[in-house]
Amino acid sequence: MPPVNGDDGTPSGYTPSNPYGVWGDSGSSGPFGGGGNGVIGSSASYSGVAGVTLANSDGASGVYGRGPQVGVAGEVEGASGFPSGKIGVYGNGAGGRFGDGMGVLGVSESADGVMGSTDGGVGVSGISANNIGVFGMSNGIGILGWGGYAAGYFLGPVHVAGNLSKSGGGFQIDHPLDPAKKYLRHSFVESPEMKNLYDGIAVCNAKGEAEVRLPAWFGALNRDYSYQLTPLGAAAPNLFVASQVKNNRFRIGGGRKGLKVCWQVTGVRQDAWANANRLVPEEKKSGAERGRYLHPELHRKSAELGIAYVHSARAQELLSKRKMKKK
Repeated sequence: MPPVNGDDGTPSGYTPSNPYGVWGDSGSSGPFGGGGNGVIGSSASYSGVAGVTLANSDGASGVYGRGPQVGVAGEVEGASGFPSGKIGVYGNGAGGRFGDGMGVLGVSESADGVMGSTDGGVGVSGISANNIGVFGMSNGIGILGWGGYAAGYFLGPVHVAGNLSKSGGGFQIDHPLDPAKKYLRHSFVESPEMKNLYDGIAVCNAKGEAEVRLPAWFGALNRDYSYQLTPLGAAAPNLFVASQVKNNRFRIGGGRKGLKVCWQVTGVRQDAWANANRLVPEEKKSGAERGRYLHPELHRKSAELGIAYVHSARAQELLSKRKMKKK
């Protein structure tokens, strides 16, 4: 079949330098977008325009678009707006139920559904005015982040509706004594049990006693209490817990009038979620994780024995391919 050439008589200023199957040229206004359309395809029952390539090479594409602002743009009926920045592929969907009205949908049975790659910008960006910017769902891992400086960076509160597992952690803040030049870091306090900690200072009455009142929800949230008492200013060898927690309060005895006592109570969570999701301090590795390590380098093992090696190797492979293309 010979090439097909379409021209509305108003030149766009572009002429293809390579062989083509279909070429349409327009410099005038058209029904889609802000200007003329070189090629328009319509169908009453299926795709308006479909592109297929049989070439097995990185440079071959079923559909290829290039432009000073947007390479390829697609929108469903009822959608509004148009991109204002430089975008390779732009999709605009209309509102609807979950799964409907998508701007861009990528599906694959064996590889990446959607992949974004860049040397200087954001690989994949998800923005929402009042809903979810990026959504990931899987029977395995919903969202996986792999990075050199950080696998994930969050600006704002983070909520985890489930267990949070980590190798370590703590807080990092601007150093109180030198905030412009230093950070200050502290580690979390860890425990094999789901513990809550409460503390305060009580003052003994004329009998050398003090009552500590705890929040109304204390007994509903906690069980299996532990106590610590420390006198301030002088020794109090007879100090003791006179009565344990009952009706969300406990009593201190063995002090003297006016003695300040630092107290601490820890309790094990007994709320519905904690009861259904108890931590297992020791657990045998199974399946693909058996014989592998979270941090193989710390055990003087090769990187290939890392539990996340497959994911990190895939990321390294993609980065390496980009570097090779640039050369």
